[in-house]
Amino acid sequence: MRAAVLSIPISGIAMIVGAAIAYQATGGRSCARCHEIQPAVDLWNQSTHRSVPCAECHGGLFTFEFHFHWKNFRQLLRHLAGRVPQQIALRERREIDRAMAACRRCHEQEYARWQAGPHSVTYRQIFLDEQHNRKRLLMDDCLRCHGMHYPGNIAALVTPVDTRGPWRLLDQEMENRPTIPCLACHEIHRRGQPMGPQRRPRRAGPQQEEFRPSLALFDRRTQTHFSVASMPVPQVYDNGRPLVMSRDPRQALCYQCHAPLATAERASGDDRTCRGVHEGLSCLACHEAHGQDTRASCKNCHPRLSNCGLDVETMDTTFKDPASKHNIHFVQCSDCHPKGVPRRARGERGLAEARRALD
Repeated sequence: MRAAVLSIPISGIAMIVGAAIAYQATGGRSCARCHEIQPAVDLWNQSTHRSVPCAECHGGLFTFEFHFHWKNFRQLLRHLAGRVPQQIALRERREIDRAMAACRRCHEQEYARWQAGPHSVTYRQIFLDEQHNRKRLLMDDCLRCHGMHYPGNIAALVTPVDTRGPWRLLDQEMENRPTIPCLACHEIHRRGQPMGPQRRPRRAGPQQEEFRPSLALFDRRTQTHFSVASMPVPQVYDNGRPLVMSRDPRQALCYQCHAPLATAERASGDDRTCRGVHEGLSCLACHEAHGQDTRASCKNCHPRLSNCGLDVETMDTTFKDPASKHNIHFVQCSDCHPKGVPRRARGERGLAEARRALD
């Protein structure tokens, strides 16, 4: 009797080890032969990460984490019992952590910029912000941008759900986790060619990519990514006048979170569409892609393209001082010249030079 009881865990361990060895020996392809992850493997074979083994991002035989192997064993039992899920997704927190660790190993500079920027904000910083929570009621829609991979609703994450507080996280394990991880804006299995030295032209030109194939939005409702290539840039209005919108397709991703209200009016909701002197600029004309740093953004164009010939970095705008009443996204010449805008110091010749510099 005792031998029979002991044989159960021994058999289970043998199955786990055997499955892990088969997985490791074939780079993960063995699971796809009779498993529901075949579509994901097919996409991976055509993706920019096709040369990266499955175990690099999803774990393997030498992953020193009991939970990883136990989860795979439970998934194997479900599979053998015919309880196959309709959709395979990274649902567990440890899976997201493991994937992000893989991102960091290969993309050190991008990861460091993201970590130093505002998009690495944590659940504690977002959902325990007293000033914000007193003004706006927390709701499930908050997770659309700040918590795309969180499996529960807002009531499972934070309490109380009101504007009085005091607030605390029910799910304390999420406290220091990022609300916008790498996988919020990048689809790892997206079809595309690997980036190599031969794909990085030395000079700017039409042969350069507009964006990498992985650039995509993760939608928590459908648990899928939507490529930037399929996203339109919305038309935003300024008191009924259609603003000039940049043709940069990458900012379609920015608008998924930094969007105006249903009126499409500029500065409504979380919209930051430029008007005034910066109308028509793309978000990424000033904001560094991963870190969102803007320190050198003015120097990219000024004073070379400045209409007034002044040092724009000393002007009274939010670039110099966040407390300024002149928001850098919406500032107009008339904001600083209420009695009338002076003639352009550069003249027509200077404007022609500016246009040639931008071409």
